[in-house]
Amino acid sequence: MDSEATRTQILDAAEELFYGQGIQAVGMDAVRSASGVTLRRLYQVFPSKGALVEAYLVRRDEQWRHSLASYVDGADVPPGERLLMVFDWLRRWFEAPDFRGCAFINSFGELGATAPEVAEAARRHKEAFQQYIAGLVSDAGAPRRVAAALTLLAEGAVTTAAVTGSSQPASDARDAARLLLESADVGA
Repeated sequence: MDSEATRTQILDAAEELFYGQGIQAVGMDAVRSASGVTLRRLYQVFPSKGALVEAYLVRRDEQWRHSLASYVDGADVPPGERLLMVFDWLRRWFEAPDFRGCAFINSFGELGATAPEVAEAARRHKEAFQQYIAGLVSDAGAPRRVAAALTLLAEGAVTTAAVTGSSQPASDARDAARLLLESADVGA
């Protein structure tokens, strides 16, 4: 098996375990077992659990943002409606059977105080999301300050959905976002 395929196999297993059970609860032996690679090969690809966690978060960020952008950016709707589509995408994510909240907030909560690379990965993810929202806000002709408010609505919906196990927070946040856009005189 080539290195990239092995790396992907390990990251697939690590993501399922880390996201589903928590980073601290999962040892390297569990990742080895779930990935089907030898422990020796696992440590050749990822010399430490910290390196594996960092790679997991980088990949998770890329996949999450790509999925969101694919859903929103390709839609043939007015720019204001694209902002509301963010909340539609969140609802779909919340309804996934494996939804466990934000991997970055979960990781930060577990390790942020003791693992600077986890804290930095969480910060980068949140900043990239806010920049994405800011781009949509700019496209819609809304004031820049609207981006921070919409980002907070989305982040609050993610956390509330994780705690309640319901997708309703996405709809509630969408309704609030629509009101915010209307008050900023942005058509959706």
